[in-house]
Amino acid sequence: MKGLNDSPKFLVKFWISVSSPALNLRRMSKPLHRGFVGGGRFSGNIHDLQEDTQMKDRTDKQDFNKNRLSSDHVSSLSLQNPVGFLFSSDLSSKQNVNEKRFLLPDLSFPGNGHKLALVFLKFTLVVIVVLALTVSFWWTISLTNTSRGHVLRGHRRLQEQLVSDLWDIGELSRGASSLKELEFCSLEFENYVPCFNISENLELGVTIGKGYDRHCGLTSKHKCLVLAPVKYKIPHRWPTGRDVIWIDNVKIKAQEVLSSGSFTKRMMMLDEDQISFSFASSMVDDNIEDYSHQIAEMIGLRNESYFLQAGVRSILDIGCGYGSLGAHLFQKQLLTMCVANYEASGSQVEITLERGLPAIVGSFALKRLPFPSLSYDMVHNAWDGIEWDQQDGIHLIEVDRVLRPGGYFVWTSPFANTPSSARKKDNLKRWDFVRNFVKDLCWDLVSQQDQTVVWKKTSKKNCYASRKHGSGPLVCKEGRDIESPYYHPLEACIGGTHSHRWTPIKERTTWPSRATPSSKELMVHGVLSEDLMEDDLNWKSAVRNYWSLLSPLIYSDHPKRPGDEDPVPPYNMVRNVLDMNAHFGGFNFALLEAGKSVWVMNVVPTSGPNFLPLIVDRGFIGVLHDWCEPFPSYPRTYDLVHAEGLLSLENVNHRRCSMLDLFLEIDRLLRPEGWVILRDTVSLIETARTITARLKWEARVVDIESNSDEKLLVCQKPFLKKQTNSL
Repeated sequence: MKGLNDSPKFLVKFWISVSSPALNLRRMSKPLHRGFVGGGRFSGNIHDLQEDTQMKDRTDKQDFNKNRLSSDHVSSLSLQNPVGFLFSSDLSSKQNVNEKRFLLPDLSFPGNGHKLALVFLKFTLVVIVVLALTVSFWWTISLTNTSRGHVLRGHRRLQEQLVSDLWDIGELSRGASSLKELEFCSLEFENYVPCFNISENLELGVTIGKGYDRHCGLTSKHKCLVLAPVKYKIPHRWPTGRDVIWIDNVKIKAQEVLSSGSFTKRMMMLDEDQISFSFASSMVDDNIEDYSHQIAEMIGLRNESYFLQAGVRSILDIGCGYGSLGAHLFQKQLLTMCVANYEASGSQVEITLERGLPAIVGSFALKRLPFPSLSYDMVHNAWDGIEWDQQDGIHLIEVDRVLRPGGYFVWTSPFANTPSSARKKDNLKRWDFVRNFVKDLCWDLVSQQDQTVVWKKTSKKNCYASRKHGSGPLVCKEGRDIESPYYHPLEACIGGTHSHRWTPIKERTTWPSRATPSSKELMVHGVLSEDLMEDDLNWKSAVRNYWSLLSPLIYSDHPKRPGDEDPVPPYNMVRNVLDMNAHFGGFNFALLEAGKSVWVMNVVPTSGPNFLPLIVDRGFIGVLHDWCEPFPSYPRTYDLVHAEGLLSLENVNHRRCSMLDLFLEIDRLLRPEGWVILRDTVSLIETARTITARLKWEARVVDIESNSDEKLLVCQKPFLKKQTNSL
């Protein structure tokens, strides 16, 4: 990354090149070499040719002293056609006379002497080539074992490059039609969430009760650009955007807010074209600050500021409302992931992401969540309506799987054992089932206040063996205890017990020290401390260079956006970040170390090595994902999309989807005026740049001096207004 010069001169050039692509074309259209004049066969005798040649040679020597260009011409000619240069039968007819001037000496032989000199020169060059090959052969034989390893790795690298080139050829061989700009999607795609669309799932034959779960079919892919709603506005920058959002940016409508019950009105207020949230808004009878304070007291803490000391850093909020709990706890350095069903209107996930908070669309009616076992220090659920007593408690088993040893499950529900619910037999029946079932999961009841109950998962594995025979679910066998399942069917057995990561939360390093695991902790993941340290250092440098590239564009005066007043810099919020190939989570770590007020969704592709358990153990959040499938989120939910090496990874491992499919998904997830930073091999970056033109993105390829085999592709998605005439 040393090649990303952050000098003001470079940044000015970067801005000019992005805003004026024609300048780049003009620069690239200049001839690479000077001094070559087109021609055919020459006429006249040899003496005239010699005199003419000598005269031009003197001129060329003067040009050489001034410009030193002749060596470039020699190398360019030899590289363009090395075989033809050595073995051409008629240089006078097949090559330009001026080309011979740069390659041949002035030989003054009478008669056929000139031809003899050419033959002699060819023979000499052939001998030189043969000798060079012979020396190279003996040098290769003398290589050490280590050197042979480098050669083999180089050979594999060439093979991978060949695969990449073949993919490029396949992308480009579709003809000129593949370079046309893509059309806009119809209005129904504005808030389209593939795989979670209820009507599509019903068409696939899914029963009504299971329609909310994830089902990816052939119709999940689209070949058009998803446009923003007509009245869409760029979100407020953080932290204003946490508390105020534009109502036209989300699916919920003003009439739905006004006509909703008092419960919803206490959570958000409608003010003209904006929705306002405050910490005084209520999830329960008291405000959210008092509610989080109550939870802290129930587990024996003075207030929520002591969660970190108790080992609580990451929280899974199932059915998160509109993200109010996560918004409040974020100020305490707690990271809350919202998971909620796809909704036809008033989406919890969409509004939470619009507020700049972590969220994904998810339902575990049939399948496991895309998180590793033992991922979260606390799981929270309030007023969501999940039927925990159904399907033999399989949803509680899934909560147990993702909960770390010693972690807490917080449940706020009208079914809790309160005087009002005890009068209703159905409520009492549900409460009795949950209360008895969690005992079989080896959870301890910590506290109960009003309608809120807190349980603590056991820290001891031997608890499961000490249960009465036949009571509760069995422990998963080792072959079925998958640490990081990707939407596998729900299992009715207790998972995570075979994991080497089984460590109580109070014995773990507290945040922020947790972000830099010890060598002993890294051994569990098969990672050396030197490798993680080197990775973190590289990403720190990369983040500095990324921000140097983007800063003059994010934090500078900018032309007025359509339908907006002139913004006050900095106008473009970078808050939600999607890392599509997270590796060890180093990009996330570097952003936090640099003091950037962002959160990162760390995605580990299913086609590569699985370091997601390491990422969540570092105190970050993330998911497994197959990038040939749509990501579980609403359109326009990320400000910055980043990927390092993803194109190469998908190239080698996949053929189910094209690069265009991948970029269409990025475009769907990216907000207008959002940014994309890709780092990959030169050939793949160049191919990707051709696709960005079809997406109408502004793109620039940036060289990396420290690595000539890789380049950066920096793109910005424009704010395109809907053209109703074309739809």
